[in-house]
Amino acid sequence: MNDTTGNGGGGTAKSPSREAFVAPRPRRFYREAALSIADGGFAVALDGRTAKTPGKRPLSVPTRALAAAIAAEWQAQGNEIHAETMPLTRLANTVIDGVASAEQAVRDDIVAFCGSDLVCYRAGAPHGLVEVQGLHWDPVLAWARAALGASFLTSAGIMHVAQPQAAVDAVARALAPLDAWRLTALHQITTLTGSALIALAHMSGTLSLEAAWQAAHVDEDWQISQWGEDAEAKARRMLRWQDMQAAGRLLDLIADVGETPD
Repeated sequence: MNDTTGNGGGGTAKSPSREAFVAPRPRRFYREAALSIADGGFAVALDGRTAKTPGKRPLSVPTRALAAAIAAEWQAQGNEIHAETMPLTRLANTVIDGVASAEQAVRDDIVAFCGSDLVCYRAGAPHGLVEVQGLHWDPVLAWARAALGASFLTSAGIMHVAQPQAAVDAVARALAPLDAWRLTALHQITTLTGSALIALAHMSGTLSLEAAWQAAHVDEDWQISQWGEDAEAKARRMLRWQDMQAAGRLLDLIADVGETPD
């Protein structure tokens, strides 16, 4: 048999290291990043020229505060550009290149979470877990009833419970007026928490970002309290929390949408 291992004598082939597959980071190609006013709106400029998204569209955003925050991410880069340290830039790219032309699809995806929303599926035991789930999740359901007119059903265990169409429709109505920027932030919070209702409660100001995160991790935190925490799981959770913070910050930074450049 011909040797195809590259070892010359039938030895065991060595797998290339992971580093061989890591794409090199792009080099910083600009000296200064700053907020700019372009076409009557707010944009990010690199050495005076409007930055572009991966889709080659202008990196133009709805508020001065958001443009300044994104420019700060670009300015903070060193000799290489580390995309993982630019969460607002990544979210803005998602909005401009994707969500801005697909708002209804994103709304539909958020509504779909209502069919299996985290806060509707409760443990039957132990008592301590049942109690803490109620503590964090009952206020979310109460808010949905009062603010949205949406009465969701709960179930003990993992058996699917069909939600009233009126409740699902109420969530859809709440999403209808939201623009691509709010939808993007809300979708990210929904997927991170497993709950459209937690995400909407946060956006309404009913839940702080920290409270929303805690509500989303009731079961996980209970398990940690009983069995301890795995280091890898902790690291993954920290990365998700960073994404959650970015989505929450995006909502804060577009609060003044509608402002006009001076």
